[in-house]
Order: sequence, then C-alpha cells, then structure tokens
Amino acid sequence: MRQLQGQVVFDEPSVTFDENEGVLSAHTAHYLVFRGLPLDSWRYRCVKRTFDFVLALMMSLVFLIPGLLIAACIYLTTPYPVFYSEERVGRKGVPFRIWKFRSMRPHNAVVPSSGAHSEGTVLKWRMVKPDNDPRITPIGRFLRRWSLDEIPQLFNVLRGEMSLIGPRPVVKAEINFYRHLLPYYLAATPGLSGLWQVSGRSNLDYDERARLDAHYVQEWSLRLDINIFFRTIPAVFRHVGAR
Repeated sequence: MRQLQGQVVFDEPSVTFDENEGVLSAHTAHYLVFRGLPLDSWRYRCVKRTFDFVLALMMSLVFLIPGLLIAACIYLTTPYPVFYSEERVGRKGVPFRIWKFRSMRPHNAVVPSSGAHSEGTVLKWRMVKPDNDPRITPIGRFLRRWSLDEIPQLFNVLRGEMSLIGPRPVVKAEINFYRHLLPYYLAATPGLSGLWQVSGRSNLDYDERARLDAHYVQEWSLRLDINIFFRTIPAVFRHVGAR
C-alpha cells in the first residue's frame, strides 16, 4: 500500500496462479485462485480457525436469549419463515448456504414480474442498496440497522463455512463484479465482518469493496483480524452503511 497524490493505492503482490486449487462439487465451477498469500500459512488455517470457533461459541451463548426473542418477534409479526437461507460462494469457490434472520419479504412479493427483469431488479438492489427498500419488513429494518439479522451466521462460523473476519460472502451473480480481483476473494474464508463493513459498508461502491477485500487478503494477519473485530463494534453502534 502506498500514498499517491492523496490517494491510497493497494499494490498487488507477485503471486502464482493455480487453476486446480479450486474445489469442485456438483454445484461448483472452475475458479482461478492465487497462491503464495498470507492466507496459505498455518496461522490462517489453524490459529484463526481456533479463534473463530471459540469466539463464535461464546457469542452464540451470549446471543441465545436475544436470538429467541428476535425469532418470536418475526414469527408473530410476519407471515414468512423466521430464517432466510441463500447459497453463497465460499473459499475456493465452494458453495454454502448462509443463514440469517428474515428481514425482508420474498422478492416475488415485491417484484411480481418473472424472468430476467425480476432477477435484474433484485441484483440491482443487492449491488446498490436503496435507502427505502420495499422488501424490508418493519422489524427487519430494526434488525438490519443493528446488524442483528446476521446472528444466525455464527452457525456458519462454527461449521467452518465462514469466519468472524473476512470478505462478505457473495452470490454467484456478483462474482463477475470483482473482475481481476476475484481470486483474492476466493482465497479467503468469507466473514461476518471485514474491512468493507468497518470502512463504510453500503456507502461504498462495488469497486471499492473489491479493493478492500483484496487488500485484506494481501495484508492478512491475526493483528489485522483483531483490529477489524474491535472496529466492528463502534461501526455497528454508529449504523455505518446499515440498510
């Protein structure tokens, strides 16, 4: 990283490509993955995983009662299921299902048209979140403001599909927007929080999001994870980019 005319420029390191590194399953495509990054170290594989599991377990116990109350409120105030699940792209392109408390109405309840037009509208709302998204329920607006809808993702962390800190998991339709920076995203385990969340979240465009994810992967260390973790707490209370 260097300063250039008042701007921060993230340098891309010299890395090698490995087209066979991506794990394949019945639902996985071939992806290009970088090697020779800090995330290939034993600290990332072992120490970070231990840190994630222990802290996620403690947080699950802390949020158990609030989570039950949130689930009851959703059940009593909306006709939709309490939980929302969606397939996301994980590390090395391996798909997994992310879990959240439902904060939105189903897409077809707001966008009744079918086909490419409906899918395009939903993708547009995902890329540039409107201030008054018609899909968000009244209780969902409160949950999203305080990031409480993401509590069930602690289950994903315990399973090893996500980390407490890392790039936010994306759907398959979003990966093309990373362009040449996609291999950096694929090199990391997606996280509950990350540089994007503590740097502005939805207030940032997608190019900046991709650059932040790439920078995180290039510069990863346990110290950086701890720094982001403690920056997440005031970011949540200030509702930075929460929509």
